[in-house]
Amino acid sequence: MYKFIALDVDGTLVTSERTITDSTKAAIQAAIEKGVLVSISSGRPYVGVGPIAKQLGLKAPMIAYNGGMIVDSTNDQIIYECGMNPEDARRVIADGQKEDTTIIIWSKDELYVNRMDVRVDSYRQISDVVPHLIEDYEALIEQGITKILWIDDVETIVVYRDRYRKKYQEQINVVTSLPMFLEFVDKGVSKAEALKRIGEQYGIKREEMIAIGDGDNDLEMLEYAGLGIAMGNAHDHVKAVCEDVTASNDDDGVAKAIKKHILQG
Repeated sequence: MYKFIALDVDGTLVTSERTITDSTKAAIQAAIEKGVLVSISSGRPYVGVGPIAKQLGLKAPMIAYNGGMIVDSTNDQIIYECGMNPEDARRVIADGQKEDTTIIIWSKDELYVNRMDVRVDSYRQISDVVPHLIEDYEALIEQGITKILWIDDVETIVVYRDRYRKKYQEQINVVTSLPMFLEFVDKGVSKAEALKRIGEQYGIKREEMIAIGDGDNDLEMLEYAGLGIAMGNAHDHVKAVCEDVTASNDDDGVAKAIKKHILQG
């Protein structure tokens, strides 16, 4: 019997219009009523995850920043946090400046940007957080950086991803969430590691976990969970690591997966 479900947000839980359907809400509530812990597992900051948890009435720990932070959604207390090594952050910032790309920095759950442009406007709509223009990179590094993100054209992000995964492979996890986002977190941070920590805390085995996602940053989580489910809109290489594939995020994929494996199981 499955005891825990981890849901990615963008491309998974929410539709292309960034809404959660009534069918999905009902399926999640039904799973909770059966005693299943339902968690959000997202690259978003907690300020972008917490409101969703409250909207859905979730009581499980929430995973933010691709595993860089785990938060008790009942009281907003941080259970676990792992920021970037200062020197690693400096390298990513310097390389982002060299590439002349849009740089997003999350520090203390606040959003900082190197420029105000259309990419930042788009990211602001997703995160629902007002950005601050960076005045002092060293001050941000000293106060602690949770995640750095580059935003660029999809084709350019693919080039950056391959280039900087190779360059940073020993120190930094480099993942794409949405196709135009390249995210940098500490090497010890991943959604899979977050699932492991939650499992240890709640006495839940990995075989008792379901993970549902669509992106590269979901891969380790999908492989770690006892049942990995890819969204219908996921890339083929994401589907390839999963035991099941559900419908797309615009066709109630999460609701259908929960009904199949929890409510009818």
